[in-house]
Amino acid sequence: MKKLLNDPRDLVRESLEGFALAHADLVRVSTEPGLVVRADAPVPGKVGIVSGGGSGHEPLHIGFVGPGMLDAAVPGAVFTSPTPEPILTADRAVDGGAGVLHIVKNYTGDVLNFELAAELAEDAGIAVRTVVVEDDVAVPQSSFSAGRRGVAGTLLVEKLAGAAAQRGDDLDAVTAVARRAVAGVRTMGVALQAGTTPHSGRPSFDLGEDEIELGVGIHGEPGRRRMPFGRADDLTDLLVDTVLDDLEVVEDDDVLLLVNGLGATPLAELYVVYRRARQRIEERGATVARSLVGEFVTSLDMAGASVTVLRLDAELMDLYDAPVHTAGLRWGA
Repeated sequence: MKKLLNDPRDLVRESLEGFALAHADLVRVSTEPGLVVRADAPVPGKVGIVSGGGSGHEPLHIGFVGPGMLDAAVPGAVFTSPTPEPILTADRAVDGGAGVLHIVKNYTGDVLNFELAAELAEDAGIAVRTVVVEDDVAVPQSSFSAGRRGVAGTLLVEKLAGAAAQRGDDLDAVTAVARRAVAGVRTMGVALQAGTTPHSGRPSFDLGEDEIELGVGIHGEPGRRRMPFGRADDLTDLLVDTVLDDLEVVEDDDVLLLVNGLGATPLAELYVVYRRARQRIEERGATVARSLVGEFVTSLDMAGASVTVLRLDAELMDLYDAPVHTAGLRWGA
């Protein structure tokens, strides 16, 4: 294993220290407990948006703290949920009197710990709502499982909810926007090579030289199936068609297309995937009204990509276009 770190046990703390130095204009950072808060928080009268989860997915979540998006992010250890205490600390730090929305990826630890933190915050007089993101179509809907995983679609839910909060919507209205986004977003990914976790020093799973994992999770969880490696267009078709079928995209739909790198895939290759994904969507008669390509929700140094499609209406398009100023995403005024 060759990684730019000192002691694996210090990775998250030292990374947060560097993040604090690089983005002092945007955020306040605590390392004990790990916490990243918007620099001007709490904003009086504004709904606070809090998210978080295990580290290793940067820029998610800490890179999306700032005006127009998150008010706080709570990073746990690598691939490990934060405990309720720092989540509660985040709620207190961002509550401007209008309540707090938790945006939570659908993993058991995240859901349980954010749920407990919400109960503690309510006991402290802070109104809290929770929206769980479950966009990964690689996991079939089933009453016998914890449901679908939250993956790259989380970025879009955070952007839309953050914009609604920034424009002054109340807690119920911001929550409704987030839930509409969750209902209208789907993702599927493919791994060409597993990421290496710092504490173990080895890849989280093994793939043969000519194998890929279709539908892999962002923690290296198994996908739908392991299959032979093939052409980029063929792999993209498998991803896009599964997403479009599940979302039931039809002619004249407006959509946002996100092609997300998982940590070790060159941007040039991501645009190859985007090219084919857009062709496939347009063949169905839908319109790609907004696009985003890059590394936003990663899995350490995993090689691979995911394709996310979000169905848009006029309001969601306006919220997506609204200004945002964070370390990992910024446009507008």
